Amino acid sequence: KRNRMSRRDVRDELKQTEGDPIIRARLRQIRQDRARRRMMASVPDATVIITNPTHYAVALKYEQGVTAAPICVAKGADAVALRIRELAKANDVPIVEDPPLARALHASVEIDETIPAEHFKAVAKVIGYVLTLAQKRA
Repeated sequence: KRNRMSRRDVRDELKQTEGDPIIRARLRQIRQDRARRRMMASVPDATVIITNPTHYAVALKYEQGVTAAPICVAKGADAVALRIRELAKANDVPIVEDPPLARALHASVEIDETIPAEHFKAVAKVIGYVLTLAQKRA
């Protein structure tokens, strides 16, 4: 029992090896904020925003001949999803409401990754629809 460290000794050793928890939390917050800003900056370049009208938004970018499959450039839930939709409206990025697809994409794809193969067919329909709308406008 004598060789055991006191609680204070354990806490001090953790601070020395892994850093102060308060500072680590602050650095994590800064990294998350920067990542969110980068994500939001890429929304105007998206091909389409797929939404569940209120809770989820997923921004996809697809360039024919350049990207093999659509890439998720941004995604968010609730307040972040609202901000993505606002940015999309301000930059004339088409917004398509497809709740099941939006939920599935939000759960299964990470930012800067191509969409999973099981969603290719549904996303292809959405992007095809958006491209035909763009051709009709032109």
